[in-house]
Amino acid sequence: HKGTYGHALLVCGSEGMFGAALLAVSACLRSGAGLVSAHVPSAAVDLIHGAAPEALVSNDENALFISSIKEVGKYTSIGLGPGLDTRNETASVIKFIIQQFSGKMVLDADALNILSENKTWLGFLRSGTIITPHPKEFDRLFGAHSSDFSRLETAKTESARHGIIIVLKGAHTAIVLPSGHIYFNSTGNPGMAKGGCGDVLTGLLTGLLARGYSPQEAAILGVYLHGLAGDLAAEELGAEAMKAGDVIEFLARAFKKIESSF
Repeated sequence: HKGTYGHALLVCGSEGMFGAALLAVSACLRSGAGLVSAHVPSAAVDLIHGAAPEALVSNDENALFISSIKEVGKYTSIGLGPGLDTRNETASVIKFIIQQFSGKMVLDADALNILSENKTWLGFLRSGTIITPHPKEFDRLFGAHSSDFSRLETAKTESARHGIIIVLKGAHTAIVLPSGHIYFNSTGNPGMAKGGCGDVLTGLLTGLLARGYSPQEAAILGVYLHGLAGDLAAEELGAEAMKAGDVIEFLARAFKKIESSF
């Protein structure tokens, strides 16, 4: 039954960025998680209900940004970041969750930008937390780098230091594990260099964690599936015209392609 496959929560959205919340929630619904909830600003509630009716929705007391959250203990996994903004009130919510939540977590986008402004909070992250920075977000967190190689070296050091998994996004996304192992993803294409694709990945990873995959498994599988769905979308639609929402629509085919290979 649905309770067997976990309960994922996405904390996301702010004025002008409600679409990011919808993309993350929609991708999470395609992950196989049993239940998907979204905590969004109250002005975004009707959007989520209308476009993703399978999701449960809790509304923030503020209409345009995240300013509070009441209880997080009932969730299996939480994804933080898509379209959040970096207001002080939102930062306080991020701090509360990473200090209080004992389950599996994914941090992306503005959740990472909030961390970069409060670097001591890295110490609050539980072992196995997944962060998904692109190079600029990574440099905000860990300092400027002159090359991709030096960035990977820092990622290895910081992953081991904090016990976290770093998904360093790029043309060949690197999944850096606390053990020192690095996996380079083989799927994906230039058509995915579009706004919103990162939000899709966050939703997918959060859902896989809710299903019961370990953080390492979720990170490797999620990045591969995300890229494979993008490849299938590009094959049918063309890389130039595809968009982030198309990646979500092709996730089902990506799952089927993997399953058919066994």
